[in-house]
Amino acid sequence: MLNRIFPDRFILILFAVIATASLLPARGAALEWVGMVSNLAIFSLFFFHGLRLAHDAVWEGVRHWRLQLAVLAISFAIMPLAGFAVSRAVPWMLAEDLWLGILFLCMLPSTVQAAIASASMARGNVAASVVAAALSNLAAVFITPLLVEMALRISGGEGDMTAIGRIMTLLLLPFVLGQFARRWLANWAERKRAWIAKLDRTTIAITVYVAFSAAVNEGLWTRLDGAETIRLLIIVGALLAFAFATSWALGRVLGFSRADRVTLFFAGAHKSLATGAPMARILFPAAQAGLIILPLMLYHQIQLILSAWIAARWDNAHEKGRESQ
Repeated sequence: MLNRIFPDRFILILFAVIATASLLPARGAALEWVGMVSNLAIFSLFFFHGLRLAHDAVWEGVRHWRLQLAVLAISFAIMPLAGFAVSRAVPWMLAEDLWLGILFLCMLPSTVQAAIASASMARGNVAASVVAAALSNLAAVFITPLLVEMALRISGGEGDMTAIGRIMTLLLLPFVLGQFARRWLANWAERKRAWIAKLDRTTIAITVYVAFSAAVNEGLWTRLDGAETIRLLIIVGALLAFAFATSWALGRVLGFSRADRVTLFFAGAHKSLATGAPMARILFPAAQAGLIILPLMLYHQIQLILSAWIAARWDNAHEKGRESQ
């Protein structure tokens, strides 16, 4: 039962981190030091992302350019428009910062590990899934800050274009350095895959702690009640259902093979906590970031549960189909 509710036990660690930040938030100089550690961890995280992505895999996936464009369209056009439409249709359902979190969620790229694992289990196009995740996350370095800037200006807020420079420094620069370093360190990175995966999760945990510490210091839990949390869950669930339905329908309209439709289904609907949490830490004031990443954390958990269930059913159906032939 626990495995069904929490396919990825890491979400339990994040809940523990939130509880720790709520009871023992970092303050003053301690918060600044933890923030510096978080920035260093984010830099390292994206360096290793660049180091692990093989050049051959990039070119193999780029050949499926229609599939890659479909993933990018869902991630950075269809989902942001859907989030904006919902925020304008029912603005009373959530506080302003939570709506900003919903919009930010909709502007994020696909997951890496989760989308690839789900596509693999459901007999999708794994090579294209790897590249879709990589291109989506790389494009997010440029596109997500611009979308956030547009959303802030439309809502009457002030954008901060200097955040794009911080994004480039902490996300794009280390990724590029990692790609250059593949010549010397690719074999080492392959041997240390488990260690690098732990760094991924440690970086997310530190980032969530910093964001929620700052938010708790600003009275986070006095601004969020039970009824609003339920409304948030409903909206997040509806957006995920829309993302799944749209991804599958678009694959049919474009005439993709079953394997490519499966890849688009997961890569198009998933949203990356690994990219979103560090990016929120850079793009938004510290006091806002904790509340803004809350919709993303809920979406991330629901997408893992549903994706594991759907992928397993599709895998079983595929096996039964082969046995009946």
